[in-house]
Amino acid sequence: MREALLWQTEGERIRCLLCPHDCRIAVGHRGICGVRENRDGRLIALTYGLVSCVAVDPIEKKPVFHYHPGTRALSLGSIGCTMRCSHCQNWQISRAKPGESDLKVLLPRDVVPLARRQNCEIVAFTYNEPVIWVEQVLDTATACKAAGIDTVMVTNGYITAAGLDAIGEVIDVWRVDIKGFDDSTYRSLCRVRSVQPILEMATRAKKRWLMHVEVVTNVIPTINDDEATLRSIASWIATELGPDTPWHVTRFFPYVELAHLPATPLRTLRRAREIGMEEGLRYVFLGNIDEPGVADTVCPSCGAVAIARDGYRIVSRSVEDGACAACGQSLGIVE
Repeated sequence: MREALLWQTEGERIRCLLCPHDCRIAVGHRGICGVRENRDGRLIALTYGLVSCVAVDPIEKKPVFHYHPGTRALSLGSIGCTMRCSHCQNWQISRAKPGESDLKVLLPRDVVPLARRQNCEIVAFTYNEPVIWVEQVLDTATACKAAGIDTVMVTNGYITAAGLDAIGEVIDVWRVDIKGFDDSTYRSLCRVRSVQPILEMATRAKKRWLMHVEVVTNVIPTINDDEATLRSIASWIATELGPDTPWHVTRFFPYVELAHLPATPLRTLRRAREIGMEEGLRYVFLGNIDEPGVADTVCPSCGAVAIARDGYRIVSRSVEDGACAACGQSLGIVE
């Protein structure tokens, strides 16, 4: 535990300034995330130095396809979340509370040596929502930056400008979920008020902090699978983040509160990919399906397969300095 960042006192309560929930927390209580507590008038980050998951993954598993493709990422997660998504695949940790989970100690100073022992060039903050772990993220990412190790936030994007700016200099990749394109979807699916902060902070990550941004949309039948929603998301990505921004369209499988829904039909995913291309995106990848070619990076100029993937594994690569080796077209890949 340590004192948290980004808070101010308001009478007997503490106002947390980290995420748009804007929690006012009474003494002895915690914010919506469950891991930031008003302890005698000070906001305490309860999960600082505590991890629920540590693993080595290909960066493609995040999924991040166009930032140092083929590298190994040391993936770290803790517990808690700013959202309560009805389809959460990691609900066992995202809904867990301090004191009720089997957590292990991993201090920021220990991460760089661990990454080096595991031959990882990247550290990813993932599994649960890393925004609420901001103190651990900042200290760890600062140490990584000094050691020449890159950093990835795998996030729902629900953060304030002050929160993003606190870590902006030390985060290299903002891999953000966009789960819908209207406030009503976010209220019903994720239990947050609005999609707008997510969109605004993704843009800020890209334009102010020059982060590499990739977007994931898990397409859920009857919730966000209509053409208008998919077209709106794709159009926004192309306009605000740029046409080279990868959009990962992934298949939903029945889970937790949405166990009654069917898995996403493959035709819906294929149509989403078409929509993305129609709206000007150059790289739309399909995830959670076993179908040849849907995870390949294809040159938009000459049509050559620049990176062929089998799941998360790269099977062939024809890229030079982020450009297509066949024709020289820039692919927006950071190598």
